Amino acid sequence: MSQRVRRAVIGITAAVIAFLGLGQPAYAHGFSSTVYVNVASGGEGRIRTTLQLEYDLFIVSTADYEKDDSLFTAGTAAFDAGDKDAQGAALNAHKASAVAYATQRFSVSSGDTACTAAQVGDFTMGQREGVPYAGLTLDWTCAGGGDDHAVRSGLFPDAEGYVKGTKTIVTYDVDGRSGSAALDAAHPSFSISQTWYERFWEFFRLGAEHLLTGIDHILFLLALIAGSRRPREIVLAATSFTLAHSVTFMLAALGVVDVPSGIVEPVIALSIAVVAGWHLWRIWRRRGLATDMETLGEGHFSLDRAGWTRLGVVFCFGLVHGLGFAGALGIDEAWSWTLLWSLLVFNVGIETVQLAIIAVVFPVLILLRRRSRVAGLWTTGVISAGVAAMGLVWFVQRTFGL
Repeated sequence: MSQRVRRAVIGITAAVIAFLGLGQPAYAHGFSSTVYVNVASGGEGRIRTTLQLEYDLFIVSTADYEKDDSLFTAGTAAFDAGDKDAQGAALNAHKASAVAYATQRFSVSSGDTACTAAQVGDFTMGQREGVPYAGLTLDWTCAGGGDDHAVRSGLFPDAEGYVKGTKTIVTYDVDGRSGSAALDAAHPSFSISQTWYERFWEFFRLGAEHLLTGIDHILFLLALIAGSRRPREIVLAATSFTLAHSVTFMLAALGVVDVPSGIVEPVIALSIAVVAGWHLWRIWRRRGLATDMETLGEGHFSLDRAGWTRLGVVFCFGLVHGLGFAGALGIDEAWSWTLLWSLLVFNVGIETVQLAIIAVVFPVLILLRRRSRVAGLWTTGVISAGVAAMGLVWFVQRTFGL
Protein backbone atom coordinates (compact mmCIF):
# COMPACT_ATOMS: atom_id res chain seq x y z
CA MET A 1 0.00 0.00 0.00
CA SER A 2 1.36 3.42 -0.94
CA GLN A 3 2.28 6.00 1.67
CA ARG A 4 -0.49 8.31 0.47
CA VAL A 5 -3.17 5.63 0.76
CA ARG A 6 -1.83 4.59 4.16
CA ARG A 7 -2.06 8.15 5.47
CA ALA A 8 -5.59 8.48 4.09
CA VAL A 9 -6.65 5.27 5.82
CA ILE A 10 -5.17 6.40 9.13
CA GLY A 11 -6.67 9.87 8.83
CA ILE A 12 -10.17 8.70 7.97
CA THR A 13 -10.37 5.99 10.62
CA ALA A 14 -8.85 8.25 13.28
CA ALA A 15 -11.42 10.93 12.43
CA VAL A 16 -14.25 8.41 12.76
CA ILE A 17 -13.03 7.26 16.17
CA ALA A 18 -12.56 10.84 17.33
CA PHE A 19 -16.05 11.75 16.16
CA LEU A 20 -17.58 8.80 17.98
CA GLY A 21 -15.54 8.95 21.14
CA LEU A 22 -14.31 12.44 21.93
CA GLY A 23 -16.62 14.63 23.92
CA GLN A 24 -18.70 11.68 25.06
CA PRO A 25 -19.33 11.27 28.79
CA ALA A 26 -17.38 8.62 30.65
CA TYR A 27 -20.69 7.04 31.59
CA ALA A 28 -22.54 6.43 28.36
CA HIS A 29 -25.71 5.75 30.34
CA GLY A 30 -25.21 8.58 32.81
CA PHE A 31 -26.35 12.21 32.96
CA SER A 32 -29.92 11.03 32.55
CA SER A 33 -32.80 9.98 34.75
CA THR A 34 -35.82 7.70 34.60
CA VAL A 35 -39.22 8.46 36.09
CA TYR A 36 -41.51 5.51 36.87
CA VAL A 37 -45.28 5.90 36.81
CA ASN A 38 -48.05 3.45 37.58
CA VAL A 39 -51.54 4.41 36.41
CA ALA A 40 -54.65 2.74 37.84
CA SER A 41 -58.31 3.45 38.53
CA GLY A 42 -58.77 5.58 41.64
CA GLY A 43 -62.45 4.85 42.18
CA GLU A 44 -65.45 7.10 41.54
CA GLY A 45 -64.22 8.02 38.08
CA ARG A 46 -60.78 9.14 39.24
CA ILE A 47 -57.38 8.12 37.89
CA ARG A 48 -54.61 7.35 40.39
CA THR A 49 -50.96 7.82 39.41
CA THR A 50 -48.01 6.78 41.54
CA LEU A 51 -44.82 8.55 40.53
CA GLN A 52 -41.29 7.57 41.53
CA LEU A 53 -38.76 10.35 41.02
CA GLU A 54 -35.01 10.45 41.60
CA TYR A 55 -34.79 12.24 44.96
CA ASP A 56 -31.81 14.56 44.61
CA LEU A 57 -32.86 15.60 41.09
CA PHE A 58 -36.42 16.19 42.30
CA ILE A 59 -35.12 18.39 45.12
CA VAL A 60 -32.90 20.66 43.01
CA SER A 61 -35.43 20.88 40.14
CA THR A 62 -38.29 21.77 42.48
CA ALA A 63 -36.21 24.24 44.48
CA ASP A 64 -35.09 25.97 41.31
CA TYR A 65 -38.52 25.99 39.63
CA GLU A 66 -40.44 27.08 42.76
CA LYS A 67 -37.66 29.33 44.14
CA ASP A 68 -37.76 27.38 47.40
CA ASP A 69 -34.29 27.79 48.92
CA SER A 70 -35.26 26.16 52.22
CA LEU A 71 -36.27 22.96 50.39
CA PHE A 72 -32.90 22.91 48.65
CA THR A 73 -31.04 23.35 51.96
CA ALA A 74 -33.01 20.73 53.88
CA GLY A 75 -33.28 18.30 50.97
CA THR A 76 -29.62 18.30 49.98
CA ALA A 77 -28.52 18.01 53.64
CA ALA A 78 -30.73 14.92 54.03
CA PHE A 79 -29.39 13.49 50.78
CA ASP A 80 -25.77 14.03 51.80
CA ALA A 81 -26.48 12.37 55.16
CA GLY A 82 -28.15 9.40 53.46
CA ASP A 83 -31.05 9.66 55.93
CA LYS A 84 -34.28 8.40 54.32
CA ASP A 85 -36.46 9.68 57.15
CA ALA A 86 -34.96 13.15 56.81
CA GLN A 87 -35.37 13.01 53.03
CA GLY A 88 -39.06 12.20 53.33
CA ALA A 89 -39.49 14.86 56.02
CA ALA A 90 -37.88 17.51 53.81
CA LEU A 91 -40.32 16.79 50.98
CA ASN A 92 -43.36 16.61 53.27
CA ALA A 93 -42.41 19.91 54.91
CA HIS A 94 -42.38 21.51 51.45
CA LYS A 95 -45.09 19.42 49.79
CA ALA A 96 -46.77 22.48 48.27
CA SER A 97 -43.67 23.26 46.22
CA ALA A 98 -42.93 19.62 45.38
CA VAL A 99 -46.49 18.81 44.26
CA ALA A 100 -46.68 22.06 42.30
CA TYR A 101 -43.51 21.19 40.38
CA ALA A 102 -44.68 17.63 39.67
CA THR A 103 -48.14 18.66 38.44
CA GLN A 104 -46.70 21.39 36.23
CA ARG A 105 -44.50 18.81 34.48
CA PHE A 106 -46.84 15.79 34.63
CA SER A 107 -50.55 15.71 33.79
CA VAL A 108 -53.54 13.54 32.99
CA SER A 109 -56.39 14.58 30.72
CA SER A 110 -59.69 13.13 29.57
CA GLY A 111 -60.52 14.00 26.00
CA ASP A 112 -59.60 17.66 25.63
CA THR A 113 -60.17 18.44 29.31
CA ALA A 114 -57.33 18.56 31.84
CA CYS A 115 -57.87 16.57 35.03
CA THR A 116 -57.32 18.07 38.50
CA ALA A 117 -54.72 16.49 40.80
CA ALA A 118 -54.83 15.97 44.56
CA GLN A 119 -52.04 14.34 46.58
CA VAL A 120 -52.90 11.10 48.38
CA GLY A 121 -50.97 10.62 51.64
CA ASP A 122 -47.42 11.84 52.18
CA PHE A 123 -44.27 11.50 50.15
CA THR A 124 -42.56 8.15 50.62
CA MET A 125 -38.94 7.14 50.12
CA GLY A 126 -37.57 4.12 48.29
CA GLN A 127 -34.51 3.10 46.31
CA ARG A 128 -33.66 1.98 42.77
CA GLU A 129 -30.18 0.72 41.85
CA GLY A 130 -28.79 2.27 44.99
CA VAL A 131 -30.32 5.70 44.26
CA PRO A 132 -32.97 7.27 46.57
CA TYR A 133 -36.35 7.73 44.88
CA ALA A 134 -39.31 9.75 46.18
CA GLY A 135 -42.82 8.37 45.80
CA LEU A 136 -45.76 10.68 45.06
CA THR A 137 -49.36 9.43 44.70
CA LEU A 138 -51.89 11.67 42.96
CA ASP A 139 -55.61 11.22 42.35
CA TRP A 140 -56.86 12.93 39.19
CA THR A 141 -60.49 14.04 38.90
CA CYS A 142 -61.55 14.25 35.26
CA ALA A 143 -64.62 16.39 34.64
CA GLY A 144 -64.77 15.32 30.99
CA GLY A 145 -65.58 11.72 31.84
CA GLY A 146 -65.05 8.99 29.26
CA ASP A 147 -62.25 6.48 29.11
CA ASP A 148 -59.90 8.14 26.62
CA HIS A 149 -57.31 9.26 29.16
CA ALA A 150 -54.00 10.75 28.04
CA VAL A 151 -50.83 10.94 30.14
CA ARG A 152 -48.18 13.60 29.50
CA SER A 153 -44.75 13.91 31.12
CA GLY A 154 -42.20 16.69 30.84
CA LEU A 155 -40.43 15.96 34.11
CA PHE A 156 -36.76 16.96 34.39
CA PRO A 157 -36.41 18.46 30.89
CA ASP A 158 -33.05 19.18 29.27
CA ALA A 159 -33.70 22.91 29.64
CA GLU A 160 -33.27 22.68 33.41
CA GLY A 161 -29.62 21.84 32.81
CA TYR A 162 -29.35 19.02 35.36
CA VAL A 163 -29.82 15.89 33.19
CA LYS A 164 -30.40 15.05 29.55
CA GLY A 165 -32.79 12.65 27.90
CA THR A 166 -35.09 11.90 30.82
CA LYS A 167 -37.40 8.94 30.17
CA THR A 168 -40.75 8.28 31.84
CA ILE A 169 -41.70 4.59 31.94
CA VAL A 170 -45.44 4.18 32.42
CA THR A 171 -47.35 1.02 33.25
CA TYR A 172 -51.13 1.18 33.35
CA ASP A 173 -54.22 -0.89 34.11
CA VAL A 174 -57.24 1.32 33.59
CA ASP A 175 -60.73 0.78 32.19
CA GLY A 176 -59.94 -2.80 31.20
CA ARG A 177 -56.82 -1.74 29.30
CA SER A 178 -53.31 -2.58 30.42
CA GLY A 179 -49.91 -1.97 28.96
CA SER A 180 -46.82 0.18 29.16
CA ALA A 181 -45.37 3.21 27.42
CA ALA A 182 -42.06 5.05 27.22
CA LEU A 183 -42.16 8.85 27.14
CA ASP A 184 -39.38 11.32 26.38
CA ALA A 185 -38.98 14.87 25.07
CA ALA A 186 -39.72 13.83 21.49
CA HIS A 187 -42.76 11.76 22.49
CA PRO A 188 -44.08 13.30 25.73
CA SER A 189 -47.60 11.82 25.83
CA PHE A 190 -49.66 8.76 25.06
CA SER A 191 -53.30 7.69 25.22
CA ILE A 192 -54.35 4.75 27.35
CA SER A 193 -56.57 3.70 24.47
CA GLN A 194 -53.56 3.41 22.11
CA THR A 195 -53.31 0.32 19.92
CA TRP A 196 -50.87 -2.55 20.46
CA TYR A 197 -48.75 -1.52 17.48
CA GLU A 198 -48.40 2.03 18.87
CA ARG A 199 -47.06 0.53 22.11
CA PHE A 200 -44.78 -1.72 20.04
CA TRP A 201 -43.32 1.27 18.17
CA GLU A 202 -42.63 3.23 21.38
CA PHE A 203 -40.42 0.56 22.90
CA PHE A 204 -38.88 -0.42 19.56
CA ARG A 205 -37.88 3.23 19.04
CA LEU A 206 -36.53 3.45 22.58
CA GLY A 207 -34.29 0.40 22.02
CA ALA A 208 -33.07 1.63 18.63
CA GLU A 209 -32.30 5.10 19.98
CA HIS A 210 -30.46 3.65 22.95
CA LEU A 211 -28.03 1.70 20.77
CA LEU A 212 -27.54 4.63 18.40
CA THR A 213 -26.80 7.00 21.28
CA GLY A 214 -24.89 4.44 23.37
CA ILE A 215 -21.44 5.12 21.97
CA ASP A 216 -19.80 2.38 24.04
CA HIS A 217 -22.02 -0.31 22.51
CA ILE A 218 -21.34 1.00 19.01
CA LEU A 219 -17.58 0.92 19.59
CA PHE A 220 -17.85 -2.64 20.95
CA LEU A 221 -19.70 -3.59 17.77
CA LEU A 222 -17.01 -1.92 15.63
CA ALA A 223 -14.37 -3.90 17.50
CA LEU A 224 -16.27 -7.13 16.73
CA ILE A 225 -16.55 -6.23 13.06
CA ALA A 226 -12.87 -5.22 12.72
CA GLY A 227 -11.67 -8.45 14.31
CA SER A 228 -13.89 -10.83 12.33
CA ARG A 229 -12.11 -12.69 9.54
CA ARG A 230 -15.05 -14.29 7.76
CA PRO A 231 -18.80 -13.59 7.46
CA ARG A 232 -19.53 -16.59 9.67
CA GLU A 233 -17.38 -15.13 12.44
CA ILE A 234 -19.25 -11.82 12.62
CA VAL A 235 -22.59 -13.65 12.38
CA LEU A 236 -21.64 -15.99 15.23
CA ALA A 237 -20.11 -13.16 17.28
CA ALA A 238 -23.23 -11.02 16.86
CA THR A 239 -25.45 -14.00 17.71
CA SER A 240 -23.37 -14.80 20.80
CA PHE A 241 -23.49 -11.17 21.91
CA THR A 242 -27.25 -11.03 21.33
CA LEU A 243 -27.99 -14.23 23.27
CA ALA A 244 -25.79 -13.15 26.17
CA HIS A 245 -27.09 -9.64 26.59
CA SER A 246 -30.69 -10.82 26.11
CA VAL A 247 -30.34 -13.17 29.08
CA THR A 248 -28.96 -10.62 31.53
CA PHE A 249 -31.13 -7.85 30.07
CA MET A 250 -34.28 -9.80 30.91
CA LEU A 251 -33.05 -10.99 34.31
CA ALA A 252 -31.87 -7.54 35.38
CA ALA A 253 -34.94 -5.72 34.08
CA LEU A 254 -37.20 -8.18 35.92
CA GLY A 255 -35.27 -7.62 39.14
CA VAL A 256 -33.79 -11.16 39.32
CA VAL A 257 -30.21 -9.87 38.96
CA ASP A 258 -29.05 -6.59 40.47
CA VAL A 259 -25.50 -5.42 39.74
CA PRO A 260 -24.53 -1.82 40.58
CA SER A 261 -23.80 0.44 37.62
CA GLY A 262 -20.47 1.26 39.31
CA ILE A 263 -19.38 -2.27 38.38
CA VAL A 264 -21.24 -2.69 35.08
CA GLU A 265 -20.03 0.50 33.39
CA PRO A 266 -16.26 -0.01 33.95
CA VAL A 267 -16.50 -3.63 32.77
CA ILE A 268 -18.33 -2.52 29.61
CA ALA A 269 -15.49 -0.09 28.94
CA LEU A 270 -12.92 -2.83 29.59
CA SER A 271 -14.75 -5.18 27.20
CA ILE A 272 -14.35 -2.63 24.41
CA ALA A 273 -10.60 -2.42 24.99
CA VAL A 274 -10.15 -6.20 25.26
CA VAL A 275 -12.07 -7.12 22.10
CA ALA A 276 -10.32 -4.39 20.09
CA GLY A 277 -6.94 -5.29 21.60
CA TRP A 278 -7.47 -8.93 20.63
CA HIS A 279 -7.35 -8.01 16.95
CA LEU A 280 -4.27 -5.81 17.46
CA TRP A 281 -2.51 -8.73 19.14
CA ARG A 282 -3.31 -11.00 16.18
CA ILE A 283 -1.90 -8.40 13.75
CA TRP A 284 1.29 -8.09 15.81
CA ARG A 285 1.63 -11.85 16.16
CA ARG A 286 0.75 -13.00 12.61
CA ARG A 287 1.31 -9.84 10.54
CA GLY A 288 -0.19 -10.34 7.07
CA LEU A 289 -1.74 -13.68 8.09
CA ALA A 290 -3.89 -12.11 10.81
CA THR A 291 -7.08 -12.54 8.78
CA ASP A 292 -6.39 -16.19 7.90
CA MET A 293 -7.98 -19.12 9.69
CA GLU A 294 -5.15 -21.03 11.40
CA THR A 295 -6.74 -24.44 11.07
CA LEU A 296 -10.33 -25.04 10.14
CA GLY A 297 -12.21 -26.66 12.95
CA GLU A 298 -14.52 -29.55 12.48
CA GLY A 299 -18.27 -29.23 12.67
CA HIS A 300 -20.91 -26.99 11.22
CA PHE A 301 -19.34 -23.67 12.23
CA SER A 302 -15.77 -24.51 11.10
CA LEU A 303 -14.07 -22.19 13.59
CA ASP A 304 -10.46 -22.54 14.69
CA ARG A 305 -9.39 -22.38 18.34
CA ALA A 306 -8.93 -18.60 18.18
CA GLY A 307 -12.45 -18.22 16.78
CA TRP A 308 -14.04 -20.29 19.55
CA THR A 309 -12.06 -18.49 22.24
CA ARG A 310 -13.10 -15.12 20.88
CA LEU A 311 -16.72 -16.30 20.76
CA GLY A 312 -16.55 -17.23 24.45
CA VAL A 313 -15.06 -13.86 25.36
CA VAL A 314 -17.75 -12.03 23.40
CA PHE A 315 -20.47 -14.05 25.15
CA CYS A 316 -19.10 -13.24 28.60
CA PHE A 317 -18.87 -9.53 27.83
CA GLY A 318 -22.33 -9.67 26.26
CA LEU A 319 -23.69 -10.70 29.65
CA VAL A 320 -22.34 -7.45 31.09
CA HIS A 321 -23.65 -5.31 28.23
CA GLY A 322 -27.13 -6.75 28.90
CA LEU A 323 -26.98 -5.24 32.39
CA GLY A 324 -26.22 -1.88 30.77
CA PHE A 325 -29.21 -2.18 28.43
CA ALA A 326 -31.48 -3.05 31.37
CA GLY A 327 -30.20 -0.10 33.35
CA ALA A 328 -31.05 2.18 30.43
CA LEU A 329 -34.65 0.95 30.29
CA GLY A 330 -34.87 1.07 34.06
CA ILE A 331 -37.70 -1.40 34.61
CA ASP A 332 -37.38 -3.72 37.59
CA GLU A 333 -40.94 -4.67 38.42
CA ALA A 334 -42.47 -8.00 39.24
CA TRP A 335 -43.12 -10.42 36.41
CA SER A 336 -45.99 -9.65 34.04
CA TRP A 337 -46.75 -10.44 30.40
CA THR A 338 -47.10 -6.70 29.74
CA LEU A 339 -43.63 -6.09 31.10
CA LEU A 340 -42.20 -9.02 29.13
CA TRP A 341 -43.71 -7.61 25.93
CA SER A 342 -42.10 -4.21 26.55
CA LEU A 343 -38.70 -5.75 27.25
CA LEU A 344 -38.78 -7.95 24.16
CA VAL A 345 -39.74 -5.07 21.88
CA PHE A 346 -37.03 -2.85 23.40
CA ASN A 347 -34.55 -5.65 22.66
CA VAL A 348 -35.82 -6.00 19.08
CA GLY A 349 -35.07 -2.30 18.56
CA ILE A 350 -31.52 -2.83 19.80
CA GLU A 351 -30.98 -5.85 17.55
CA THR A 352 -32.37 -4.17 14.45
CA VAL A 353 -29.88 -1.31 14.69
CA GLN A 354 -27.04 -3.70 15.50
CA LEU A 355 -27.74 -5.83 12.42
CA ALA A 356 -28.08 -2.72 10.26
CA ILE A 357 -24.61 -1.51 11.33
CA ILE A 358 -23.10 -4.93 10.59
CA ALA A 359 -24.85 -5.10 7.21
CA VAL A 360 -23.40 -1.73 6.20
CA VAL A 361 -19.88 -1.89 7.63
CA PHE A 362 -18.77 -5.53 7.27
CA PRO A 363 -19.28 -5.85 3.46
CA VAL A 364 -17.18 -2.69 3.00
CA LEU A 365 -14.42 -4.25 5.12
CA ILE A 366 -14.58 -7.52 3.15
CA LEU A 367 -14.35 -5.62 -0.14
CA LEU A 368 -11.35 -3.64 1.10
CA ARG A 369 -9.55 -6.81 2.21
CA ARG A 370 -10.13 -8.48 -1.14
CA ARG A 371 -8.77 -5.50 -3.06
CA SER A 372 -5.74 -5.10 -0.78
CA ARG A 373 -4.93 -7.28 2.22
CA VAL A 374 -2.49 -4.68 3.54
CA ALA A 375 -5.07 -1.88 3.30
CA GLY A 376 -7.57 -4.07 5.13
CA LEU A 377 -5.10 -4.77 7.93
CA TRP A 378 -4.20 -1.10 8.29
CA THR A 379 -7.84 -0.06 8.37
CA THR A 380 -8.91 -2.62 10.97
CA GLY A 381 -5.73 -2.03 12.94
CA VAL A 382 -6.26 1.72 13.21
CA ILE A 383 -9.95 1.23 14.06
CA SER A 384 -9.07 -1.31 16.75
CA ALA A 385 -6.32 0.90 18.17
CA GLY A 386 -8.69 3.87 18.43
CA VAL A 387 -11.47 1.78 19.95
CA ALA A 388 -9.08 0.14 22.43
CA ALA A 389 -7.75 3.56 23.47
CA MET A 390 -11.25 4.91 24.08
CA GLY A 391 -12.17 1.79 26.04
CA LEU A 392 -9.13 2.15 28.30
CA VAL A 393 -9.80 5.86 28.85
CA TRP A 394 -13.40 5.15 29.79
CA PHE A 395 -12.34 2.27 32.04
CA VAL A 396 -10.06 4.58 34.03
CA GLN A 397 -12.68 7.34 34.16
CA ARG A 398 -15.48 5.03 35.26
CA THR A 399 -13.34 3.15 37.78
CA PHE A 400 -12.05 6.26 39.52
CA GLY A 401 -15.08 8.48 38.92
CA LEU A 402 -13.17 11.04 36.86
